[in-house]
Amino acid sequence: MLSGALPAFVLHSRPYKETSALVDFLTPQGRLRAVLRGARGKAGSLARPFAPLELELRGRGELKNVARLEASGLAVWLQGQTLYSGLYLNELLLRLLPAEDAHPGLFEHYALTLQALAANPPLEPLLRAFEWRLLDELGYGFALDIDIAGRPITAEGLYRLQPDAGLEPVGQLQPGLFQGADLLAMAEADWSSPGALAAAKRLMRQALAPHLGGRPLVSRELFMTLKEPARD
Repeated sequence: MLSGALPAFVLHSRPYKETSALVDFLTPQGRLRAVLRGARGKAGSLARPFAPLELELRGRGELKNVARLEASGLAVWLQGQTLYSGLYLNELLLRLLPAEDAHPGLFEHYALTLQALAANPPLEPLLRAFEWRLLDELGYGFALDIDIAGRPITAEGLYRLQPDAGLEPVGQLQPGLFQGADLLAMAEADWSSPGALAAAKRLMRQALAPHLGGRPLVSRELFMTLKEPARD
């Protein structure tokens, strides 16, 4: 049985039985799933994404019950591309974060990323930073300035990603490689370097792919739909 209040955000909610909802929460103690009873009332109106909450749970198994749910601050207002970016973060956490695996640093990084998204900044650096933090927290991170043999990345070198191992130097040009100069810019979060952001997007997709099990991300597909020009 859990006791004490936890800061929380809703990652996902869906109907459960007649008047309840099954809710996945992100907390400093990890991703927690719980049944929210009376979801059509006040409690249900609180259980929406991007709103800081105070949560108390009861239960011993993986599926718990919400004992108390209250707002602890103003919801972050996201729309358009920032909304789909927030949904993307939530889907990554749902798909990759094991249940009840505590990551207080990741929880704090998520809350700060939501606040940053609300200010309508350039999205790519924020998303890449969150993907990197998530991989690192889950033990899948790798160095951007050192190759898998422990040698420094060189600006003129070419490298390929060996998932869950790191960057391997390659002697000749092949599809899907990364330039050392782009990797070094990523290591310093220097997004002014030409090509660094595009390379970071490719790198994060390659790094995340083995852990997503081949299933596409719904939020990514929605985001691509939003970016497509309207057709007559």
